Amino acid sequence: MKTKITHSEKVAATFIKNGKLVGFPTETVYGLGANVFDEDAVKKIFKIKNRPADNPLIVHISDVSQINLLIQKMTPIAKKIIENFFPGPITIILKKNLIISDLVTAGLDTIAIRMPSDISTRKFIEYCGTPVAAPSANISGSPSPTSWKHVNADLNGKVDCILWGKNSEHGIESTVVDCTGKFPKILRPGSVSIKDLEKIFSKVEMEKIPKNGIAKSPGMKYKHYSPEAEIILVKSPSEIPLESISTTKIGFIGFEIVRRIAKSKRVSTKENYAKHLFDFFRKCDEIGIEKIYCQKVDMEGIGLALMNRLSKAAGKN
Repeated sequence: MKTKITHSEKVAATFIKNGKLVGFPTETVYGLGANVFDEDAVKKIFKIKNRPADNPLIVHISDVSQINLLIQKMTPIAKKIIENFFPGPITIILKKNLIISDLVTAGLDTIAIRMPSDISTRKFIEYCGTPVAAPSANISGSPSPTSWKHVNADLNGKVDCILWGKNSEHGIESTVVDCTGKFPKILRPGSVSIKDLEKIFSKVEMEKIPKNGIAKSPGMKYKHYSPEAEIILVKSPSEIPLESISTTKIGFIGFEIVRRIAKSKRVSTKENYAKHLFDFFRKCDEIGIEKIYCQKVDMEGIGLALMNRLSKAAGKN
């Protein structure tokens, strides 16, 4: 298969309309999209990514009105999130419309929906004429793609089209919130933090481990975001064993390194750390790094999401 690489949202959308797959940019990470109502196309996503069938997909929309095509009913929690955070890096979980294939939802009776803030992404989905089901555009388990080059490296010759857009603004996947209960429950942390949600809700719950092995959100159940190198979490570079430096090809990422990557004279933020994490992992793979030491961060704000990604990459829950 020859992969078409294009800057045109309209050209990329024709592939979705014809039952094909497209790697496309969003403000979080790049997605691998298919028509949510085309079961054969959705099957291709799981095959190409080698994605477990019990790992649900997120459905991307260009307009809030499309939500009614996907759900049984709106909830007050979901309505508040839509009013305050759509479009943006947040995903809502609601009871699904019965016409939605179980492949999309991994057999669950709920569906994950988000409206990206990236204008090019929404234009692409609008041209598709349908909501687009999409996980990250990479091989399952590997670092998520934050540029079209990452998608090309993983999926060239496997996917029909790549929409060449700008690098992802946030660099980590969306916050996923279950909106089916009495209170919003975060299933996967992201750029929209607990504190952000607490500004509009009296109580916000956090689900850490899926019960009975059933995951209602991507990123909950399996080892994710992992480069080929071993990931080791440290408080500071001083914790790196001297013998590792002399005997092993090692890498280190932390605030000072990210400041240099971002070419910023100011103190690096957790947002910058998150933005550059997956790209750093991929560059380490390219040069054969064997161990990557990653500096831990506090759990405030996006720090919770960043530590979630680092822990998953290290094979920890």
